[in-house]
Amino acid sequence: MTPLDAPSATTPATAARDAEPILVFQHVALGFDGKLILNDISFTMEHGETRILLGPAGCGKSLLLKLANGLLAPDSGTVRLFGKDLRSVLRDDLYSLRANTGMVFQEGALFDSLSVRENVAYRLREENRDEELIEAKVREVLQFVELEHAIDLLPSQISGGMRRRVAIARAIITQPALLLYDSPTGGLDPITSTTIIDLIVKERDVFGGTSLLVTHRLQDAFTLATHAFNATTQQMERIPNRGLAPNTKFLVLNNTRIVFDGGLEDLLRSTDPFLQAFLA
Repeated sequence: MTPLDAPSATTPATAARDAEPILVFQHVALGFDGKLILNDISFTMEHGETRILLGPAGCGKSLLLKLANGLLAPDSGTVRLFGKDLRSVLRDDLYSLRANTGMVFQEGALFDSLSVRENVAYRLREENRDEELIEAKVREVLQFVELEHAIDLLPSQISGGMRRRVAIARAIITQPALLLYDSPTGGLDPITSTTIIDLIVKERDVFGGTSLLVTHRLQDAFTLATHAFNATTQQMERIPNRGLAPNTKFLVLNNTRIVFDGGLEDLLRSTDPFLQAFLA
């Protein structure tokens, strides 16, 4: 898949690659109705990293994603996206930053009254792209997620797994510098979940993008860390010799804080009682 336009020297994507980290949280706190949900959250994501965000239900994982693209503002601390402090950017600049961030929402969040084609093309039409170019790009990304045959169908006419794949196609169509996945396999059966993780691994390894992914399924998280996409066989495969995917790491939230930030081997070796119980 090729970009619609070559990025200029001043685009957020270029800035992220050449200078600043993609995403930085510095001592971020967020609460509602006097209850602290996130507290002293600090981590950095460099270009090309995949971070898998784990934690108990209701601990604030989805809120963290919304902070990452400016949908929510922290009560204190700083969120920097593509080198910009989200608290201080102007509205137009915030829209520009979000335009370089792809989001895959829980349950897909497709527009029910729009066809697969129209859902995937939505962002490009917002940018007033040429219709012939839009059609070519839509078909390209649908081929990537193996759904070109469903281009004229409505969301109600396709399965739950197919709807998630359409959501991923919509998120990647502009080749954003950062992809945010909010429980992309939530509510799906194990076989369908594996096809979605297969696609996420493919996107990661083909394009070398940066992703922050929330999941409730440890199996999905471990698969992301231990598998790679084989361009020859066009399949996701286990990395030989107990190898691990480079630049794929974990964040674990519990009781308002990040209690782990690191690779799979260190996570599995941790003697922290909560982590041992959570992984059991």
